[in-house]
Amino acid sequence: MPEWLVLTLAMLAVCAVVVTITLVRHRRAADDEDPSETPDVIEYMTMWIGVVYAIVLGLAIAGVWEGRGAAEDHVRAEAVALHEISERVRVYPAETRDRIRDDVDAYVSHVVTTEWRSMADGAGVTEHGTELLDRVRRDVTDYEPRTDFEAQAYQPLVDQVAAADQARSARAESTEETMPGVVWFGLISGAVVTIGMIFALQIRRTPRELVLAGMFSALIAFLLFLIWDFDMPYSRGITASADPFLNLFPHLRT
Repeated sequence: MPEWLVLTLAMLAVCAVVVTITLVRHRRAADDEDPSETPDVIEYMTMWIGVVYAIVLGLAIAGVWEGRGAAEDHVRAEAVALHEISERVRVYPAETRDRIRDDVDAYVSHVVTTEWRSMADGAGVTEHGTELLDRVRRDVTDYEPRTDFEAQAYQPLVDQVAAADQARSARAESTEETMPGVVWFGLISGAVVTIGMIFALQIRRTPRELVLAGMFSALIAFLLFLIWDFDMPYSRGITASADPFLNLFPHLRT
């Protein structure tokens, strides 16, 4: 089921629940009960609960958005490091240069196909990808420079391999959920309490109040869905893209 459809159904379901409970409570209310007579302390508590929950939601959204941005940075850093390796080996003999470039291409091709699907399924990076990157490392580090020009290129190449390995490790760590279970418990519990305060304020009479209550509940459902969607940058909804690899290695698009 598409995630946009899940979001739409969730928002409609929340609205339906809020409106239904409000209408049922209105029918069962006593005839002499005045909804406008809400104690001041309840209004005060509702205001502060709303403010605190809004801050928590904002911090959660900022956290998962930052995590998604970091995931994109890891992909970009890894792709740039591998591209630098392919370019810098041009000073090496043809046999060595072609072998390193072929191994880099094999690794990138594996990442953008097999490994990316594995991350999308929540399984993380693959062992074969690690082996392919180790092969690139051996190609670079085992070569003995024969000229001063090659010697000058050797250390920068080793540094780029280390940068690619570091970026890959960071990318592997970013495949997991960043929001702990206790945070989700707080977010969901806060949503229930915040929406529950709608009934404490006795909003149940006019269509305008029902519409506002439904829209308020749908907004909270949307924000919670947004946090959940960004929580795993490689496998849900708006995911980090493999385009940095494909842009720097266009011959691997086919």
